[in-house]
Amino acid sequence: MNRYGVDHLPGLPASVTICEVGPRDGLQNESTLVPVDVKVEFVERLVDAGHTVVETTSMVHPAWVPQLADAEEVLRRLDRRPGVRYPVLVPNRRGLDRALDLGVTDIAVFASATESFAKANLNRTVAESLEMFAPVVARAREADLTVRGYLSMCWGDPWEGEVPLSQVVDVAARLLALGCTELSLGDTIGVATPGRVVALLDALTAAGVPSGRIAVHFHDTYGQGLANTLAALRCGVTTVDASAGGLGGCPYAKSATGNLATEDLLWQLDGLGIHTGVDLTKLAETSAWLAERLGRPSPSRATRALTGQGGTSSAG
Repeated sequence: MNRYGVDHLPGLPASVTICEVGPRDGLQNESTLVPVDVKVEFVERLVDAGHTVVETTSMVHPAWVPQLADAEEVLRRLDRRPGVRYPVLVPNRRGLDRALDLGVTDIAVFASATESFAKANLNRTVAESLEMFAPVVARAREADLTVRGYLSMCWGDPWEGEVPLSQVVDVAARLLALGCTELSLGDTIGVATPGRVVALLDALTAAGVPSGRIAVHFHDTYGQGLANTLAALRCGVTTVDASAGGLGGCPYAKSATGNLATEDLLWQLDGLGIHTGVDLTKLAETSAWLAERLGRPSPSRATRALTGQGGTSSAG
């Protein structure tokens, strides 16, 4: 808890669920392969810190994302605890088969709001990608799995520029119609600002998409992640994606820098008196531990401040 004081602001939720994406979205963009032992300990440390939703890995083909080629070994060795969800990204029916064989109970599919990114990431059009996901989602729901639908490029695309709200709403509605239980809106290249966040959320609400089924996934390319999160919370969103230590990016969108750091998010939420169940001190220690194994300081400002990693300054 923030020992410098807690004050509430009107219009914010009493609690927020953090979807920790560091083990999958964070590590997938590393230039070197992280050992299985480190990945498993990372996930278990995150759970020890209080996380109840930890996106663990991805069942993509190793040629696409070699950093996650060890997904099956990670899942076999992981001590999956009661009351904790360990979502796994699956790209197709084969990926779902592998996940089901390993006892996975929560999956995610990854779609795009723009044609350019759909072709770059999936080598398909938007319509073709949704057609590919349809049997995956249907079978997962028949097996009583939760299905998160990631929707990337919701506010901007490096090839197409600004993405029209109507275009995002259309693809979002189609994802939910497939049977997705949750929709995560991605600012993949980090260009959103609070007003644009509110505009999209208002458009989704007007189209009949309840805020309770929406999560937000901000990248901090322009330092807007926390401001955008606060705007989303004021619109009724209560699930926020974040990555321990601010790890991550996107291997198919080179302008995408790191995710919003979970520690920075926690510092804000703790100071607002919003309950998450996650211990900031333990999480910062975990991110500092991982940063040492990656051979560089954590990009998270809160982690550096709390652990002294990366040096301190007394100027001011």
